[in-house]
Amino acid sequence: MAATGFHTLSAVGLFNGEKHKHPLGVTLPPARRFSASVTVFSSRLVDYEQPFVKSFWNYLEAAKDFIRPEDNGPSRWFSPLERSKDPCHGAPLLLFLPGIDGNGLGLIRQHQKLGQMFDIWCLHIPASNRSSFTDLVAMVESTVKSENQRSPEKPIYLVGESLGACIALAVAACNPDIDLVLILSNPATSFGHSSLQHLAPLVKALPDQLNLAFPSVLSLIPGGPLKRMVAHWVRGLPETETAANIFQDLVITSTLTSILADTFRRETLLWKLKLLDAAAIFANAHLHLVQAQTLILSSGNDQILPSKYEGKRLRKKLLKCEVRSFKDNGHCLFLEDGIDLVSIIKATSFYRRGSRQDYVSDYIPPTISEFNKSYGINRLLEVIMGPVFLSTTEDGKVVRGLGGIPSEGPVLLVGNHMLLASDKISLPGQFVHERNINLRPLVHPMMFSRLRDGLLPDVSVYDMLRMMGSVPISGTHLHNLLSAKSHILLFPGGIREALHRKGEEYKLMWPEKAEFVRAAAKFGAKIVPFCGVGEDDFLKVVVDYNDQIKVPLVKEVLKRVTAEGPEVRGSLEGEEGNQDFHMPGVIPKCPGRYYYYFGKEIKTGAEELRDRDKAKEVYADVKKEVERCIKFVKQRREEDPYRPLLPRLKYHLQHGLLSQVPTFHF
Repeated sequence: MAATGFHTLSAVGLFNGEKHKHPLGVTLPPARRFSASVTVFSSRLVDYEQPFVKSFWNYLEAAKDFIRPEDNGPSRWFSPLERSKDPCHGAPLLLFLPGIDGNGLGLIRQHQKLGQMFDIWCLHIPASNRSSFTDLVAMVESTVKSENQRSPEKPIYLVGESLGACIALAVAACNPDIDLVLILSNPATSFGHSSLQHLAPLVKALPDQLNLAFPSVLSLIPGGPLKRMVAHWVRGLPETETAANIFQDLVITSTLTSILADTFRRETLLWKLKLLDAAAIFANAHLHLVQAQTLILSSGNDQILPSKYEGKRLRKKLLKCEVRSFKDNGHCLFLEDGIDLVSIIKATSFYRRGSRQDYVSDYIPPTISEFNKSYGINRLLEVIMGPVFLSTTEDGKVVRGLGGIPSEGPVLLVGNHMLLASDKISLPGQFVHERNINLRPLVHPMMFSRLRDGLLPDVSVYDMLRMMGSVPISGTHLHNLLSAKSHILLFPGGIREALHRKGEEYKLMWPEKAEFVRAAAKFGAKIVPFCGVGEDDFLKVVVDYNDQIKVPLVKEVLKRVTAEGPEVRGSLEGEEGNQDFHMPGVIPKCPGRYYYYFGKEIKTGAEELRDRDKAKEVYADVKKEVERCIKFVKQRREEDPYRPLLPRLKYHLQHGLLSQVPTFHF
């Protein structure tokens, strides 16, 4: 295996020592141990990606070295990264459990980025190996128990595809007390509903001399060879380039067919099908015992298993489970173009290095490419909104852009929420683009979790906000972010402001208590009041919460919807404590323009921390400054010749789409 750049944690080298008993009745040896220390990633936007991303061809090259028909040795672990590249300090262990192919190379396109966050071991099951499902579970469990004993404070990640997903579920079911995180791609728990279960009788009935290229096996190729070839013609590339791409796909198809022929010989295929059947039966029978945090990745175009519907079924069966769907992808999800497991883990907030998620030390800022991908969908909206950013320097001068924002934290940006929290579209991206500052918005916890399923949108719709650094709002999280010298975005009005009633545009719905001033004073944080103005140029509320609760049925539905999410400010009375979820009825208006104005910073210190009355004064000053900013912008925007959409579009046509459109004088 030296040619592949991998090194083996062999069965001989890895499994030495005293044996112990497993609940399934088989003998378990302990696994190798390792130690590591803790590190914290920078809060700035940095491109951690490697310059070289492996392709599907790299998978084929490595698979040729791994797949040897004469290899009937035991299953074993190997490290996919070169010996010279140590895992990230303090990184949790990630065990990759392969699918029906068994070679353990399914994450080859993800290794470099994953290696910056995890210590990766991959399981290799030789094609001629005839280990039973319980034997494979026992082997993985041996490693899990040994590593958990070594580092009980750290989670262990089990990433499995198809068969490997069943192994991961079985290990989790047998070890509910071990902190496991499961990431399962197209689990084979759906084997009983797939066409594969009818394949075994067909294979047995065929003559030994017949060398089949099973269509279901060939569809393992990402996108399918025929589909990929047709796609080259559709792209409209030059004929020579199109011909070269098709030729490369033919070579890949030929190479893959050869590899599959070695991997899925008649007797091997029959054994694999039997293994899948046993795995699905065991895993499905023990789903109720799984306590682990689980992420299901479901492909909508899986030709091997009915994965499209399996994710939804498992979501209902497993206690702590989230699902992400990939409607255009096939069975081998991790080998397909555009699939980045690291980005998925970050966007779903599934990365942690301890028993609980630390939104400061566990947070890894998006890379440049992740940022561009996340905010690509907002670029059209930004053109329509035409946001103007103004800030105030220390000497009180108002400048265009964010130059007046302090560079060093902790900085607490406190402002009003616009309708439907539309301010979250532009603010985080502008701070990254102009100042390379990764904002940490404090948001409602319902963006991260649900108390129960129901009518609230799935948390997956907030993946981009989580990727960009959003944190569930709480006193503890505010304290931790301030101590980490972060730039924090806070909207004291919360949902009540974001879902305001008719006629309440720009009305502050802040609680009476100075919730954030004393926390900021403890760390000497700078408070920067700001305002957002422009919602009334885009939307008009015609049916608000007060209208909706007049209908008894709607009122009851809103109560149920609110109960689905975590409670915020439930102890407060009055309108400030009314954080009920609802969707205001709005009608669009001819688009105007958004404005963000950051006032002069307010410094805090020991005096505000000791004296509650002084803290209240600062709180009142912050609120007054936000109101002043709102009044200033509402008045001055009347002088903006580019406030309507059409003049801005004309300006972009003349000066380019990325040009900065002028605004009023300040």
